Amino acid sequence: MKSAVENVNPTRVKLTVEVPYEELKPRVDEAYKTIAQQIQVPGFRKGKVPSRLIDQRVGRGYVIETAVNEGLNDYYQAAMVENELTPLSRPEVDITELPSIEKEGEGQLVFTLEVDIRPNVELPDYKGIEVSVEAKEVSDEDIEKALDDLRGRFGTLKDVEAPAAADAFVTIDLTASVEGEEVDSAQGLSYQIGSGNMLEGMDEAITGLSAGEDATFETELAGGEHAGKPATVKVVVTAVKQRELPEANDDFAQLASEFDTIVELREDLSKSAAEGKVVEQGVEARDLVLDKLLELVEVPVPESVITEQIEQHFDQPNAEADHDTEEHRAEVRENTERAFKNEIILDAVANAEEIGVEQSELIDYIVQTAGQYGMEPNQFAQMLDGAGQVPMLLGEVRRRKALAKVLEYATVTDSNGAAVDLTSFVKPAGEDEAAEVETEAVEAEATEAK
Repeated sequence: MKSAVENVNPTRVKLTVEVPYEELKPRVDEAYKTIAQQIQVPGFRKGKVPSRLIDQRVGRGYVIETAVNEGLNDYYQAAMVENELTPLSRPEVDITELPSIEKEGEGQLVFTLEVDIRPNVELPDYKGIEVSVEAKEVSDEDIEKALDDLRGRFGTLKDVEAPAAADAFVTIDLTASVEGEEVDSAQGLSYQIGSGNMLEGMDEAITGLSAGEDATFETELAGGEHAGKPATVKVVVTAVKQRELPEANDDFAQLASEFDTIVELREDLSKSAAEGKVVEQGVEARDLVLDKLLELVEVPVPESVITEQIEQHFDQPNAEADHDTEEHRAEVRENTERAFKNEIILDAVANAEEIGVEQSELIDYIVQTAGQYGMEPNQFAQMLDGAGQVPMLLGEVRRRKALAKVLEYATVTDSNGAAVDLTSFVKPAGEDEAAEVETEAVEAEATEAK
């Protein structure tokens, strides 16, 4: 088989594929066998009909057509591999020549196809990209907030005879009505004002109410068969509670941590806060580095990729009527283009850096992602495997590692001009130790080999 590539544009090619009859013949023979099983000829058992009779009954042209149809996809795939092309769309195929139906062994199969492909990009020198992030310093307020959050976990709620204020805890009864008809009710619900995990308008309605008082407000129901409908909700406050925090002393440090004194606990909270600041700077720097890469590399985006994503986005069942707007379509187009460019660039970096993915890294990613979907990791992994999505996850992990490598090479300063050390962000604790253990193991094997 021979193939020739013609570039239509940076993301689309035209292939001309020539398959000599010798290569097509095994499929022609198989087509005869298949057709022999499908037709009945007096005097011959099913499957034993000679080829010459098949030619008489259905025509050799039909046999050739069957063989071509069976082999076309394999020839197409082989041509893509031979020319190191990755398709992004369905190929548009045109068969221009078929083997002779008059004389055995003459002629060949020739077909052309056009298909969108992943573009090749030329990477710039991505080592030493310079970015600046916001300066982050641990303040006394950060430590006090962390300590108060920890104390809050061990706090107790006590009834108070006072109007409900911001952050107060209340016990409430709710009754919802749609067009004057009660559709739902609940009693004894616990809610913290300001948490925002209930109906819109709730906070304003109950702020200032004392136990035994009620209020009515208009809102939109969030769940159930009446979800999305406007409703009138009556809320009755049955109790107002305030959280009492334990005193921050040595006894509390021993209760809430492995430390014996509050001083040690504060020092640990300060360390944790500092690590959190590094993570914040790391995330900011990572996004900025990716933005820089996008500026430095020109990545053409096939229109078919954008069209497919837009169709998938707006063809979802149960979509709201006002979901499909010009503004929303423009947003989806922009996001699709950016995601495609990110993928192409980071794949190129991963290839340049010869980045692979360890099984443990894939497992870690599956565990993290499963939590986002509220699923057990094993259940999530089985679902991905059944849907053939594991290669997609491997690519995602590989691209994350590629971006981390570019960030590792980057020069990062803060808004005060000071250098920012993101080593702990780029290489999480334990990675260096694992690398050292692996190196020692390789050296030990080399020594034994001698």
